[in-house]
Amino acid sequence: MGRGGDIVKQLRSESKAKIRIGETVSGCDERVVTIHSTSEETNEFDGPDDRVCPAMDALFKVHDRVVADDLTAEEDSEETPQVTIRLLVPSDQIGCIIGKGGQIVQTIRTDTGAQIRIMKDNHLPACALSSDELVQISGEASIVRKALFQIATRLHDNPSRTQHLLASSTPNAYPSGGSIMGATAGAPIMGLTPLVGAYGGYKGEGGEWPRGFYPGPRDDASPKEFSLRLICPTANIGGVIGKGGAIINQIRQETGAAVKVDSSATEADDCIISISSKEVFEDTFSPAIEAALRLQPRCSERVERDSGLISFTTRLLVPTSRIGCLIGKGGAIITEIRRITKANIRILSKENLPKVAEDDDEMVQISAELDLAKDALLQRF
Repeated sequence: MGRGGDIVKQLRSESKAKIRIGETVSGCDERVVTIHSTSEETNEFDGPDDRVCPAMDALFKVHDRVVADDLTAEEDSEETPQVTIRLLVPSDQIGCIIGKGGQIVQTIRTDTGAQIRIMKDNHLPACALSSDELVQISGEASIVRKALFQIATRLHDNPSRTQHLLASSTPNAYPSGGSIMGATAGAPIMGLTPLVGAYGGYKGEGGEWPRGFYPGPRDDASPKEFSLRLICPTANIGGVIGKGGAIINQIRQETGAAVKVDSSATEADDCIISISSKEVFEDTFSPAIEAALRLQPRCSERVERDSGLISFTTRLLVPTSRIGCLIGKGGAIITEIRRITKANIRILSKENLPKVAEDDDEMVQISAELDLAKDALLQRF
C-alpha cells in the first residue's frame, strides 16, 4: 500500500480503476483489496494491441507488484520459485470457470500448466463471504499469471447475477474486481472477487455526485471539502478509536480522510463522528466515503433478528438545507434507493433528534443487513 497510501493512489491514477482496501477482520490475518471499474476495455495490456478494462489492468498491476516482492525475497533460493494465489468467486459464477464436467478448468490447466483447485468451504478465509467459492492457482510466476488472466477474462465475460449491488451506483459498471489478501506472515495471497458487494460506486445516479452533497459546480476542478457526520452510540466509541487510537489512526492513514470524534456532550448517549476530505468531482475515489464505509459497522447499532440475521442501524446527520437531494421530488429519490438496496431508510422527525444534533439538522436512519446498509449509504453520499 505504501506510506500514507502512496502506492495504491498511484495504482488508482495509472489504471483509472477504483481500489478499496478492506479493514482487518477479527481472527483473520489477511486483508482484501477490492478493484472495480466500468467494463469498457480502454487500457493497454502487455502491448498496444491488447486492451482490458481498468479493473483488470489494476488487478494485474497489483498482482505483478506482489509477486515481484515475493520473488525478490526468495531470489537466493536455488529452486524455481513457486507462486500460489487464491481467488474468491461468487457461487453463481463458479460454473463459468469449472464448465460442464470440469471441462473448462481442465482446459485452463492444460493450456497454462498451472495447478488449479476449487477448494472446500472449510478453506474459506474469514474475510470471505459465505456465498464465495475459493479457487487456488499454483505454479511458476509466469504460469500462474496466464491462468489468472484466463480466469479473470471468463469472470469478466460472465458477470455475477448480483452485480446490481455495485452497478446500481455506476451505470454500465460490472463488478470485475481484484483482491489482495496480504498476510502478516508468509507470502501475500492474491484473490479475484468479481462480486464486491456494496462497496464502490461513490457517485449518484447517472455517475454524478448529488448536487446537495458535493459542494460546488461539477465542472469545477478545484478541491472542495466533502463531509459526513455519523452518529455513534457512546458505548461503541472504543471500537471506533481502538487501543491507543490504533483503529481510527489506521483509517485516517489508509483513506486520507480527516476523522474526528466529538464526545464533548458527556451526558449524551451518542456522539458525532465527523469525516471530511478535500475532493474533486471527477475523482473516482472519495476518502470521506471510504472512511465512512469502514466506520459504519463500528458506529451502527446491531440487532439480532428472530431469523438469526444481524441488522445494522446507521444514523447520520444532514443539514436541513440539503435533505431535499436525498428525498427527491415527491420522495422519488429515497423511494428508488429503498427499492434498489432493500434497506429500511427513514427521515426521522425533529423530536427524535439526538442531543448532539444541531437545530438545523435532519437525521437519516438506515436499517438493514450490513452489505445492504453499506449500499444504501453509497447511493446518495
